[in-house]
Amino acid sequence: MKHSKLTALIFIALFLGVLTGHFFPAFAVKMHPFAEIFLRMVKMIIAPLLFSTLVVGIAGHDDAKSLGKIGLKTIIYFEVVTTLALVIGLGMANIIKPGVGFVTGTSPDALQMQQAGMMAATHAHTSVSEMVTSIFPTSIVDAMAQGNLLQIVVFSIFFALAICAVGKAAEPVVNLLNSVSQIMFKFTEYVMYFAPLGIFGAIAATVGANGLSVLKSYFKIIGALYLALAVFVLLVLIIACKIVKISFRSLLSALQEPALLAFTTASSEAAFPKAMDIMERFGVPKKIVGFVMPTGYTFNLDGSTLYLAMAVIFSSQIVGINLDLNQQLIIMLALMLTSKGVAGVPRVSLIVLAGTLASFNIPILGVAILLGIDQILDMGRTTVNLIGNCVATVVIARWERVFDYDKMKEFVRISKEESIGHDIQKFKEEHIHNNKKLKEEIKEG
Repeated sequence: MKHSKLTALIFIALFLGVLTGHFFPAFAVKMHPFAEIFLRMVKMIIAPLLFSTLVVGIAGHDDAKSLGKIGLKTIIYFEVVTTLALVIGLGMANIIKPGVGFVTGTSPDALQMQQAGMMAATHAHTSVSEMVTSIFPTSIVDAMAQGNLLQIVVFSIFFALAICAVGKAAEPVVNLLNSVSQIMFKFTEYVMYFAPLGIFGAIAATVGANGLSVLKSYFKIIGALYLALAVFVLLVLIIACKIVKISFRSLLSALQEPALLAFTTASSEAAFPKAMDIMERFGVPKKIVGFVMPTGYTFNLDGSTLYLAMAVIFSSQIVGINLDLNQQLIIMLALMLTSKGVAGVPRVSLIVLAGTLASFNIPILGVAILLGIDQILDMGRTTVNLIGNCVATVVIARWERVFDYDKMKEFVRISKEESIGHDIQKFKEEHIHNNKKLKEEIKEG
């Protein structure tokens, strides 16, 4: 219910922002500080959220040790699929170029950010060696103060590996960081309550400065993302199902309810319990579902990873920064790590995007622009996250040769019967209603 109310408020804020920008442009431009305040609130979450979730994600998975082969196969599959998602995201962003020609506004703040972008472009790393060297922090405090996501990730990985090496003596630290991560998720939830106000300010100021014509650019980025997500489903998820000889159509039909829940709430967590139950009934052993699904929500958010790749390129294009192939490859490698900190919570991708842009000296103007339509973008990428993790459970079960085809066939058969029964019941209800209506008309006649 909370997600539904927030979603409704976001769409209302989006609509009011457009109206205010169109009818009261001078007043609308003054609403920009609301967006800026919200972005500052998002940025203050980055360091503690990423550090705690990444360390717990790496050091807190004891199941990976006990499951052995399954754990290794799962991580290999996740990395391959994540890489393909990044390649498709970067490829589509370079082909469609959603940020080229995007009108970013003529307000002083926008102009200042564009100038900062041009400065960043001239001072960007000139070689791969310099870019690689820069991801290693000299001080974690300095990295957190500057919001340098890559340096935080590197420190977090070494910290987590050290925890694993120490063993039981480090359990209090893991428990502490687990509590910190839960606190930060709740903190993020509170910050997201301010999203409607931030969205109103961002959209009102953008439309007020540029007119309704700017909405065409928004449609371009929305279309680009959904096209990229469709390409990913066609080229990766469907082919993965074909390889393991599982009907993707049957799987998608089984996941109708949780997928719809994920789409409408833009939250993977909302659909998580139902999806796990369905995958067990679909033929995947409980042990694999219990390991792959929770791990996937840390390491295998395909839709969010693809979106982040596109969003980084979009954000560089709108401020005139041309990233060469080497820089894009480094960004791809960076997102392989930073995207692991993306949880199944609405709009957390904005936090990771802001941190990634800061790490590469790209202005976060793109975050302010994407803020207004993030709910629409989040709905699509969250649904792909869910479906991608469900496909992962099927692939791993098939890889381990423990997938129950008979159970799957029985599940599909029962689903069809329930669907037919529902249609028959609906037909009966309509027939009874029509008969009542006909009798009433005869009496009146």
